[in-house]
Amino acid sequence: MQSVVAKSMIALTGMAAIFGAVLAVASRIFVVHRDPRVEQVLELLPGANCGACGFPGCQGLAEAMVQGEAAPNACPPGGAETASAIADALGGDAGDVVPKVAVVHCKGGLSNSVQRLEYEGIEDCRAALLVGGNPKACIFGCLGFGTCKTVCPFDAVELDEEGIVHIDRVKCTGCGNCVIACPVNIMELVSEDMRVHIKCSSHDKGAAAKKVCTVACIACRLCVKKCPTDAIHMDDNLAVIDYSKCTNCGVCAAVCPTDAIVDEIPARPKAVIGGKCEGAGKCKEVCPVKAIEGEPGERHEIIREKCIGCGLCMEACPTKAVNMVGALGHQRAKGGALESE
Repeated sequence: MQSVVAKSMIALTGMAAIFGAVLAVASRIFVVHRDPRVEQVLELLPGANCGACGFPGCQGLAEAMVQGEAAPNACPPGGAETASAIADALGGDAGDVVPKVAVVHCKGGLSNSVQRLEYEGIEDCRAALLVGGNPKACIFGCLGFGTCKTVCPFDAVELDEEGIVHIDRVKCTGCGNCVIACPVNIMELVSEDMRVHIKCSSHDKGAAAKKVCTVACIACRLCVKKCPTDAIHMDDNLAVIDYSKCTNCGVCAAVCPTDAIVDEIPARPKAVIGGKCEGAGKCKEVCPVKAIEGEPGERHEIIREKCIGCGLCMEACPTKAVNMVGALGHQRAKGGALESE
């Protein structure tokens, strides 16, 4: 019996030695040499592991950047500064980085929208939608259970007592997690310099939309008619802003009868007509809110309470007699176009 045990031990020892040798040789043959630049890039990334880049975390993105499969500006939370640092480390070009923030296209809360049913269950928008559909009579609206808040890694999403979602523009990095998580697709990433938004997603006809939500878009087309840059069009009873054309003038928000369009600029300048005015009336013609009065050939005046600071009168004045003063302000760029300060 002892001889059998001894032979078994010797055999097992021999097999272990053989397998060990094979593994040692294999480890040398199949060794993966890791590029030291991966760790360097990884240290430059914010470490949020949010997945906004489309890769499995910051580790996956760092490896992709080193291998040339991802650009230095592929990390939304990192922004321009991170992209520049990574480009310097890898010897490439950072490329253009356009900071983005999330926008919620709905402002229908408990007090201004009709509730179809009362949901009792897991506080999750996806769960609520699966169980009984949207609790609101408007099936296009925000469900208000804060799934977007749960998935936000930067604490940039807030949910108020009305069940309305708000985005903290300072904290938002444009990672897009909330956009992906929203089961009714009412969230969108837009350039952070865009400040005028349509806060509605309803495709119901005007009367039906108004019946279930007092702040719904009713497809009246006033915003389309008044937009000076042709930046708004109708899509199946819903006004939609083309952000590539939008100049943040705020005209659409000023004329919207249901306040479905929100102007997030806290204060705007006011027009002032100076002594150069010859009474041509061009400013009066283009004013979308009828905030200018005066007779032909006489100096015109601004009705300050009506002025929304869009700057159209300044652009139209042939004698350059109109200026914008106050918050934000406007200045003329070369060629006569307006720029915001």
